[in-house]
Amino acid sequence: MLTAGSIKAKAAELRFDLCGIARAERYPRLTRLTDWIDRGYAGDMAYLSASAHERLDPASVLPGVRSVICVALVYNTSQPYSTSLQPGDRAAIARYAWGDDYHDVLRARIRPFVRWMADMAGPGFEAFSCVDAGPVQERVFAEQAGLGWIGKNTCLINASLGSWICLGEVLTNTELEPDAPGVDHCGTCTRCLDACPTGAFVEPYQLDATRCLSYLTIESRGSVDPALRKTIGAHVFGCDICQDVCPWNRRAATTADAVWQPREGLAFPRLLDLCRLTDDAWRALLRESAMRRAGLRRIRRSLAYATAHLPPADRTQALEALASHPSGGDADVAEAIAWAGEAGNISS
Repeated sequence: MLTAGSIKAKAAELRFDLCGIARAERYPRLTRLTDWIDRGYAGDMAYLSASAHERLDPASVLPGVRSVICVALVYNTSQPYSTSLQPGDRAAIARYAWGDDYHDVLRARIRPFVRWMADMAGPGFEAFSCVDAGPVQERVFAEQAGLGWIGKNTCLINASLGSWICLGEVLTNTELEPDAPGVDHCGTCTRCLDACPTGAFVEPYQLDATRCLSYLTIESRGSVDPALRKTIGAHVFGCDICQDVCPWNRRAATTADAVWQPREGLAFPRLLDLCRLTDDAWRALLRESAMRRAGLRRIRRSLAYATAHLPPADRTQALEALASHPSGGDADVAEAIAWAGEAGNISS
């Protein structure tokens, strides 16, 4: 028989760090998505608008759904935070992208999880699983499942583990005992809001993605608004600042799991070294990595913006290296290289 207790025991056996259950309801918080999109905060992420109707009601994803099982994995490793490093020649890459692609890691554990549930439940069992890209507002259901609360920086925060966690969901037509929802513990703290270099948080719990460094370096198509380029700093893929400064991450859990350990050349590498990497070297480095989402052209575009913070001699070498690669002729990369060359040294 499939029960909430047996599901959580199996999740622990499969090495999930958290597991909780929420009712498959149309929670009021789900409707905030349409207002957020209408305000233009989604930018180029048209897929959110295209799937908005599904994201408002879990029954549109799985008819007859009764429960949402939420799981999480800690991806934090024993490495310094980006905000603890002195400005210099090092590139900043989001922690979640240092190791294997979290989509693949979570799916590899969710698949046997669902198979086990199907065997336990017997005939009539139905399920739909997803990781990040699926039409499910995962943080809302994770909060309802008691895995934590959605903080002012819009990340899910767990009081014991911190916010360095990846989420996955299994929607099922099985009625399961739900957990108590998470309780907000952000209080009066505004450190995440104050630390954002682009002012992407228009208010607590509200992020304008079009100003977020993660969006600008991963999702944004074409060139970045010149007014925002200087704020990119050394970020070439994603940004961790709002999590780095969160008090709940002072003692955040870490993992020794090999899949999350930084690949050589991804944990605070030298900007110049990244600029010199050939296409083949990049392909090898990005194999089965979450950084594949941005693509090499966007990564090199961000690298060009970041070189504006280097000393003149290093900047010149870095830009020459970027221009020598095939993608250096890409219009957006070439424009970024030209801008960085003219911008001169920018104080970080």
